[in-house]
Amino acid sequence: MGTMKKIRIIGVMISLLAGYAVTAQKTISEGTIVYDMAIQSGNTAPQKGDALDGASTTVYLKGSSSRTDMISPLGNEANIHDAKSGKAVILKEFSGQKLMITLTREDWKTKNKLYNNIKFDLKDDETKTIAGFICKKAIAEMTDGRSFIVYYAPELAVANKEYDPTFSNLPGLAMEYEIESGKMKIKYTLSKISFDPVLVSKFDFPKSGYRVMTYEESQQLKKGKPEKKDN
Repeated sequence: MGTMKKIRIIGVMISLLAGYAVTAQKTISEGTIVYDMAIQSGNTAPQKGDALDGASTTVYLKGSSSRTDMISPLGNEANIHDAKSGKAVILKEFSGQKLMITLTREDWKTKNKLYNNIKFDLKDDETKTIAGFICKKAIAEMTDGRSFIVYYAPELAVANKEYDPTFSNLPGLAMEYEIESGKMKIKYTLSKISFDPVLVSKFDFPKSGYRVMTYEESQQLKKGKPEKKDN
């Protein structure tokens, strides 16, 4: 083989390796992701929006287990989910009250049905840097016709796609997005990411200290129906 031909082959191999280094995606199977939350309230509820200023959401990941903690001046809420068993709990702590809502696999699907099957229109030419990562823009199209903008990092992905059904079809980690909640819009911006091990105990379901109800019972309360009493 001639010298020039060897040089060309080596050049092609270097180019391919360089391209792989740029596009290689790190899959997160364990770690912690922190989002800062900015509440944008309408004129009808400025006090509530102001009260939620400074809130944050932390996502803990470990294999098939996930936990999402939302901490705000009004109270705390945690969602713990096991993708293997399908079981989950919602822990609410507001005004001194501690409530645990238990969910089956079907309950988890029902809870997240609004954010299932979201389609993402990728805008690869629109980028911004968030937390040191170059992020691309995508428009999320929800099944009810609404849409929102999300910036994601193509070089990062979460192994457990069920930790947040909103982004199961997104080709990267959501770094910044804005979700409507009633008359408010909540903007999430990633502020910190760690790949350090997470304690297994972080995903334990509490055994005591909480008032317990099923997901169905919690939905009945929302509709104003009385709780069922044991005979």
